Amino acid sequence: MGLFSFIKNAGAKVFGIGKTTEEEATENAAKAVELAELKASKLKHAVQALGFSVSDLNITVEGDSAAVYGEAENQATREKTILVVGNTEGIATVDDRMTTAVQEPEAQFHTVVSGDSLSKIAKKFYGNAMKYPVIFEANKPMLTHPDKIYPGQVLRIPELDA
Repeated sequence: MGLFSFIKNAGAKVFGIGKTTEEEATENAAKAVELAELKASKLKHAVQALGFSVSDLNITVEGDSAAVYGEAENQATREKTILVVGNTEGIATVDDRMTTAVQEPEAQFHTVVSGDSLSKIAKKFYGNAMKYPVIFEANKPMLTHPDKIYPGQVLRIPELDA
């Protein structure tokens, strides 16, 4: 007999089985939207589970980007919310659309690299390695132990109190 060629998408139209390219594209787009909504819901739940006081919290996800909306009670809560979202696997950028009820100075941020420790980071930013508890406290409850940081993680580095 031999090899026969057919029109790939004709079968779905004739017999009602399978899917056309357009049907698959529509289905894939719907799945992507559903997945983005699920990610956003889980991120919102993670922020709320940490007890952060953010009114009207809303998070949207599109691809590897997230946008965060709401009003945080203070700058530290705002920054911690951004860090919870951004330090999540699959999120590469966070669009901060939040406001704060109380205006305060913004903290600096540091991306952990291999070989970093909180004391090494404290030495870099404060000139004193023994100030590492300031960084640890500023990143609670995301950090549970001063030695449990990982490369790629972003940390808040607040100003020292005078």
